[in-house]
Amino acid sequence: MPAKGKHRRPKNNPITRKLAMAGTGGAALALPLISATTAGAVEATVAPTARTAAPAAGTAAPSTYSVVAGDTLSEIAAKHSVSGGWKQLYEANRSVIGANPSIIRPGIKLKLDTRAETARASRSAARTAVKPTYANNLDGWIRESLDVMAKHGIPGTYNGIHRNVMRESSGNPLAINLWDINAQNGIPSKGLLQVIDPTFRAYHVPGTSLDSYDPVANITAACNYAAARYGSIDNVNGAY
Repeated sequence: MPAKGKHRRPKNNPITRKLAMAGTGGAALALPLISATTAGAVEATVAPTARTAAPAAGTAAPSTYSVVAGDTLSEIAAKHSVSGGWKQLYEANRSVIGANPSIIRPGIKLKLDTRAETARASRSAARTAVKPTYANNLDGWIRESLDVMAKHGIPGTYNGIHRNVMRESSGNPLAINLWDINAQNGIPSKGLLQVIDPTFRAYHVPGTSLDSYDPVANITAACNYAAARYGSIDNVNGAY
């Protein structure tokens, strides 16, 4: 008979048994995890998931912005890279901002996409860039002169100009006075409003002809002179 206990299977130590489980299948999950905050921690490489992935490139920028206290149009335009800067931002939102671009109320919503406004402004500029046409007669000359005068801040009305033209030259742009004192001094009055050359040169308006017989240039220079001396061509009722 074998000696007592000779063939008995030795019992494994409980600790040894637990350690052995570490190498078998899913039992490895029983091992403690190393904290990423400890000095000896090794950073794990984790594939991005839907939760951790970075936002895709080309994410659409916001189309509107709600104003908060302290905002200015220039700051908003710079922060959101608004095309055309604060001026274009204002034009696109004039209806909600009001007449003063320096005052924007907290809570109003601004459109940041100014492309539509830019296109509208371009179309408007294209329309206004078309030079109007004027008839080649007294009516057309007066109307063209009035447009030039408006650009230069020269006062005068159609009726005031027409009245003086008819008195001075009867509407003849080539009229010349060869008998008065100016003519005797070698500087005869010329054109629709009978302007002497020194006066024409002194009050000539840029953008008009340098020819004192030119009807538009003659009217405009005469009105410029009348504005300086009488306040307006409308105030002239006799020779000047």
